[in-house]
Amino acid sequence: MKSKLITTLLSLAMAFTVNAADKEKHDHDHEHEAKAGPTGSKLITEVEPHVEFFLNKDKKVEIRFINDEMKVVAPGEQVISVTLGDRSAPTKLSFTKEGNMLISDKAVPEGNDLPTVVQIKATPDAKAVTEKFNLNLAQCPTCENKEYACTWAHGEEGKK
Repeated sequence: MKSKLITTLLSLAMAFTVNAADKEKHDHDHEHEAKAGPTGSKLITEVEPHVEFFLNKDKKVEIRFINDEMKVVAPGEQVISVTLGDRSAPTKLSFTKEGNMLISDKAVPEGNDLPTVVQIKATPDAKAVTEKFNLNLAQCPTCENKEYACTWAHGEEGKK
């Protein structure tokens, strides 16, 4: 009786271990199904409308609001703040409206892989949604996007 109980418990433990490993693999696969925004930049989809984070040639951050059809919509009351760079002396960016986008008040600091925190409020009084990523400015070797905006799917959704 004791050996049957031990065998049953071991079998259950193995089943849970395999199931947990499958779930971890499944969750991990979904992490790389990101879409790039219309300009080929990082798309933050945890908010509506979605937010596209784009670094322009002057190294200023451009924020565009994107609907589900991947079309740019005019900014509303959203409040965006970005903090990036060295933790001991971070750079904080604020934004002003310019046409159908928001543009940062200054350029991002020098560097190629900057820890970045984007906080998005739908209205000035709303709770912030926070997105964290490394602003890796290296070109992805297999798609048109920079590494910070790489979709890993490398399909048409990441093309301009």
